[in-house]
Amino acid sequence: MQLRDRISWDHAYDSFPVNREYIWLNNCGTTPAGEHVCRDVQDFMEKYSRKGVYAAEYPYAGIRGSIQRSIAGLINCLPEEVALVHNTSEGMNLVSWGLGLVPGDEILLLEDEYPSNIYPWEHWREKGVALTFVAMAASPEKFLENFRSKISPRSRLAALSSVHWCTGMPLPVREISGLCRERGVGIALDAAQGAGHVEIDFRSWGIDYLTISAWKWLLGPLGLALLVISGKSLPGLTHVFKGTESVTDDALYFPYRDTLKPTAERYSYSTGSILDWDYFKSSLEYLGRIGFSVSMKRIYELADYLSAILRDAGFRLHSDAFPETRTGIIVAEKAGEDMERLEKELMARGVIARRRRAGIRFAPHIYNSFEQLDRAGIIVREIISC
Repeated sequence: MQLRDRISWDHAYDSFPVNREYIWLNNCGTTPAGEHVCRDVQDFMEKYSRKGVYAAEYPYAGIRGSIQRSIAGLINCLPEEVALVHNTSEGMNLVSWGLGLVPGDEILLLEDEYPSNIYPWEHWREKGVALTFVAMAASPEKFLENFRSKISPRSRLAALSSVHWCTGMPLPVREISGLCRERGVGIALDAAQGAGHVEIDFRSWGIDYLTISAWKWLLGPLGLALLVISGKSLPGLTHVFKGTESVTDDALYFPYRDTLKPTAERYSYSTGSILDWDYFKSSLEYLGRIGFSVSMKRIYELADYLSAILRDAGFRLHSDAFPETRTGIIVAEKAGEDMERLEKELMARGVIARRRRAGIRFAPHIYNSFEQLDRAGIIVREIISC
């Protein structure tokens, strides 16, 4: 029995006003706000307008703690290993500039990676550290072979994504992490495309550093992200950016302190945007009530349904090369079709998808419906038949 037969998803569809405007299939890029978020943020603003920081219903530390606990439950880490930052680039830079690498060391990076997990490491080149790129592959198994062939005695860190942003392929992070542990190589994971979409087990897999964007599969706001640093890896990082909240007893401003917080919370270095935090807390609670694992299954079911529609329309899918690995990101190509034109025409007709290299990338979420996907398929066929 399919998930669609066991659970009514009408409540999710009705909870997202974007469905009255678009068929939004760019959820691995950015996501719209649901009505639950709008209500919660409106209530926050009403109470904040009357009581400011003394609005007891929205305590600064309480909202932060709720987010930390939700993320900890999702990826299996400790709440205090989670720091709230602004984006994955910031998180990776905080890690990169804190590493104690020396000339002759090597960092392994992913070929065709998103810039937020390339630019933060580039400064190491001028310090004599090699940046070695692992070739992307059509399947997780082949990528693991590529990775194994590149890791060397010089390797000190592998900085990779959990899911490739251009193909939708989940990388074999569990196996890569195991290989890195065997060789004494650290691993920094960009989970922007993965958290809430694919399984991630921070503790069991032995990941050292991890970043997550709030605004993708976790349905949060732009400009908020998570930096997760394991307790065992934290002492090896030099703290290069010190702020008011980096130190112990940070509510006491004098005397100035040299003692940093003993956890990753030292990287939430100063006052955060509590409005964004409240937005994110509301989104995480919404997904938590449904169940993160249930949401993932729903995403896969919608993706499978849309994949069948696109295949019938004559498209080749990147995901067909790894049929045993579930993904909610479908990248479709069709010989002879102008993908730039297709992207623009889809948007003009209310279907939000993104061109990635030679294909169009679709990514449904739990608030999408099968009827929307049917409609998107009809629109695609109409465009390519012109």
